[in-house]
Amino acid sequence: MRSFLTLTFLFLSITLSLAQEEAEDDKQVILISDMQLQIEINQAMNDLYNFKFDKAEQQFRWLKQKYKWHPLPYFLLGLSEWWKIMPDMNNTSHDEKFLAYMDSVILISENLYEKPKHKVEATFFLAAAYGFEGRLYSTEERGKWTKSAFVGKNALNYMQEIEDDSDLSPELLFGKALYNYFSVWVPENYPLLKPIIAFFPKGDKKLGIQQLTEVSYNAFYTRIEAMVFLMRILNSYENNKPRALQIGEYLHTTYPDNPYFHRYYARLLYSSGKFHAARPVAEDIIKRIDDGMIGYEGTSGRYAAFFLGQIYESQKNNEKAKYYYLKAKTYSEEIKATDTGYYHYSLLALGDIYKEEGNDRESKRYYKLVKKQAKRGDSVHKSAREKLRDF
Repeated sequence: MRSFLTLTFLFLSITLSLAQEEAEDDKQVILISDMQLQIEINQAMNDLYNFKFDKAEQQFRWLKQKYKWHPLPYFLLGLSEWWKIMPDMNNTSHDEKFLAYMDSVILISENLYEKPKHKVEATFFLAAAYGFEGRLYSTEERGKWTKSAFVGKNALNYMQEIEDDSDLSPELLFGKALYNYFSVWVPENYPLLKPIIAFFPKGDKKLGIQQLTEVSYNAFYTRIEAMVFLMRILNSYENNKPRALQIGEYLHTTYPDNPYFHRYYARLLYSSGKFHAARPVAEDIIKRIDDGMIGYEGTSGRYAAFFLGQIYESQKNNEKAKYYYLKAKTYSEEIKATDTGYYHYSLLALGDIYKEEGNDRESKRYYKLVKKQAKRGDSVHKSAREKLRDF
């Protein structure tokens, strides 16, 4: 639950700012399309995505002092909190602040919405803030599906107000792109939701991908967010790993200290069979965890360690393979991710290696651990059962 004091302080300061600025409406500019402002905060945006949060937020706070009446600085401060969440969705310590900033965006945008000059701009921020809140609520770790549906409906309502020929494009295409893709993808993959989706406007997956591509090339505030979604869609749903890998490489190269981009790039290299390139990328993740770099933690560690275990096992280097599989096991246990494939297959691989080495006692121990941790219907559970029968 969000702190009452946090919300009260934010809302009081916002209300005061709105009252002070009301008489100066003629001086207010359309910030979202202000090219000079984009030049001024370009480095701050780069700092945000490169996990230099202190530097980015210093610039965003300056923006808040200068434009207290506008939702943009609050949105950017909220986006900074969002990226503190991204590497480890189980960490809820940033939720309260993130949601408070997004609620502030909504409060200010509702005031701005009443002014014809700013209506389209306000509509964008209302859709974006509700959309980001929905993303958080809908994560498996939060599981607040009712709240997600409510704020998602609000986001959709505002998004539908935006005309395609608005002067503020392509920023405004971001929400429409996501809707076009996922309004089709969801019922295809979750048939039980078809009756609900039937009440919404018809989407178009191909158009959604085209729009995300346009946003990733031409937008300023939503460009990287569009690239992240495009990378994930192409990799996981559209079977276009080469293009996803290109985007992943760009994001990691451009923002080398972003742990989410780092591990996703490692994952893309590994799943593409590029083991030679994947190894140093994954090893660097482990080193950064050991060095305590911001955002690098057990989630990235279990990915990287598992990839390295697989790579060294394929090279018949059992000692290094065991070392990394054991690290994958440790990372998974530290973050309580013992219901995942990375954990189960690390245990199974350890059982295989010990069996190959003639250490039946350790081999059986890991196979039994797989049976204990994995669901009976999982293929890894079946594999462990069959291997145990061989003893």
